[in-house]
Amino acid sequence: MAPFQSLSDQELTLLLRQGNEHAFTAIYNRYWNKLTAIAYNLLRDKSSAKEIVQDLFVSVWNRKEKLEINNLSGYLATAVRFSIFKQIERERRRREIESRELGMLDEAALDQEIEVKFLKEYLAGQTDFLPEKCRLVFNYSRMMDMSIPEIAEKMNISEKTVEGHLTKGLKLVRVNLQNDGILVVMIGASLHEWLK
Repeated sequence: MAPFQSLSDQELTLLLRQGNEHAFTAIYNRYWNKLTAIAYNLLRDKSSAKEIVQDLFVSVWNRKEKLEINNLSGYLATAVRFSIFKQIERERRRREIESRELGMLDEAALDQEIEVKFLKEYLAGQTDFLPEKCRLVFNYSRMMDMSIPEIAEKMNISEKTVEGHLTKGLKLVRVNLQNDGILVVMIGASLHEWLK
């Protein structure tokens, strides 16, 4: 096992994709405590934190051949936060639905809604790197659901200019999401639709 512990994250990830159990164990040992700490800080429940991290590692192993991870640490940390966010949001929605006595929503629709909400909250802090007008257009379009004509009118610029800023913003955001592992974590249709 010692040789695996000295390998880089990139080397371990490559071996993991090939189904190497020793590489998986090395990743598990390297990140278990860190991920459990992240989960505990968000949940304040040791048992739930361990369960979420365990489920994440099971998911990583089950999807090992499909994983394309550029930054293993970022991917795992984001995946844990996303799992926790999804769990908290699902529980909140269930309580809300039960209190209104509306019956349960379709589980897939609920998952999609949670993914979009997580993505919006995540991106709220990730668009600072965009140029000012580009950031404004992106936020109006993706955070406030404004149409291109509405944005053009609000900013007093042409629709073509709005489209240009939006295209540039989406491209830069996609690159950042890919680098952070978000596109791998969130493979739902809602994300791809949202980033079109």
